[in-house]
Amino acid sequence: MLSVDMENKENGSVGVKNSMENGRPPDPADWAVMDVVNYFRTAGFEEQASAFQEQEIDGKSLLLMTRNDVLTGLQLKLGPALKIYEYHVKPLQSKHLKNNSS
Repeated sequence: MLSVDMENKENGSVGVKNSMENGRPPDPADWAVMDVVNYFRTAGFEEQASAFQEQEIDGKSLLLMTRNDVLTGLQLKLGPALKIYEYHVKPLQSKHLKNNSS
């Protein structure tokens, strides 16, 4: 499915939004476990992505994860776990909150 986004240039809001981005729904809350796994594989965390599958982390679970969950609950090495949380989980949470608060 192709991604088609038409932006309203005056306020930056999205006028027409497709249901998929890179094969995943645009809102992480709608991601299935395999969407989460594929997101981290695409982000360069091939080895660590399987931990999300083993722990059955879907998009809603991902958005609820704390720093401690990522650092200890997934049994990942500290370096990749820190990067996953700081550069991926936290920004996805912030973006989700921003897009869903009025």
